[in-house]
Amino acid sequence: MDLLKKLEELSQRYKVVTEEISDPDLVKDQKKYKDIMRENQYLSDLMELYADYKKVLSGIEDAKMMITAEDDAEMKEMAREELKELEEKQPQIEETIKLKLIPPDPLDEKNIILEIRSAAGGDEASLFVRDMWEMYCHLCEKKGWKYETMEAQETEVGGFNKIVTSITGKFVYGTLRFESGVHRVQRVPATESQGRLQTSTVTVAVLPEAEEADIKINPGDVRVDVMRAGGPGGQCVNTTDSAVRLTHIPSGIVVIQQDQKSQIKNKEKAWQVLRARLFDLEQSKLDAERSASRKSMIGNGDRSEKIRTYNYPQDRVTDHRINLSVHNLPGFMMGNMDEMLDALNVYAKEEKFNEIDA
Repeated sequence: MDLLKKLEELSQRYKVVTEEISDPDLVKDQKKYKDIMRENQYLSDLMELYADYKKVLSGIEDAKMMITAEDDAEMKEMAREELKELEEKQPQIEETIKLKLIPPDPLDEKNIILEIRSAAGGDEASLFVRDMWEMYCHLCEKKGWKYETMEAQETEVGGFNKIVTSITGKFVYGTLRFESGVHRVQRVPATESQGRLQTSTVTVAVLPEAEEADIKINPGDVRVDVMRAGGPGGQCVNTTDSAVRLTHIPSGIVVIQQDQKSQIKNKEKAWQVLRARLFDLEQSKLDAERSASRKSMIGNGDRSEKIRTYNYPQDRVTDHRINLSVHNLPGFMMGNMDEMLDALNVYAKEEKFNEIDA
């Protein structure tokens, strides 16, 4: 890819976008207004890098000319030092620009619904579901995100067979989108008297929260059932029809919500989850079409992919997609995940850039 040519093309686009923003009628179309403002911010940041890049290239040319034309030995040496410094800076700024050339995904700004379920491993898997949920809660606290439990299926040993949490904040989906998949844990369970190592798995689904404008659901396609809630939940359990089950007939998706005592609140949360699951289904179809010609190592968050191993005896967390290991498992489980999350996002951008450049 000719980097300068591409940047010049985007410079022309930036001029067009700037003119569109000055149009007073733009605010009448809120969706277009948001899209244009998002693109303007993206291009504005890119143009700053473009200006810095041109200064570096111009400085390299000036230094080369001075080395050739200057008679003064001291001035030549100064020019050589400047040339060396600028030539070291050039590939760094080019790499930054290449990553920035990947336009931001509008989904990155969305809030999410996080679903964690036990898979293989029985009680130990349910305990690790709780550990992972607490890990993401710690991350939320560090990021200043808000989280709310929407559904929790507790087990007798103190774990969860399933827990669903809504997370709201800045750049939530963009940060956690690659957490979807199978997470494997290797450790000696607390219930194991002979100290034998056990391997268990849990699944994580990161669903971008969908607004009604994002996806249209035909009410006639959804069967709504109300029933009595089961399990722990106070005196209303099994005495009132507060639980809600939504069945989306075309897709077969079923959502049950019973955590709230109010049927109205349960129904509201159930629709929130249903919209997110259907939106995720549509996005997965689009991703499959886009990547049909080339499968990224990062994958599309398929819940069948084993993506990460948490090895307690070796104090190691390994992400198998990018072959990155972090040797501070207790810290990682306390929400110190930035090294891993940043590496996944950078790798994904590099993959996308390679597809563009191919």
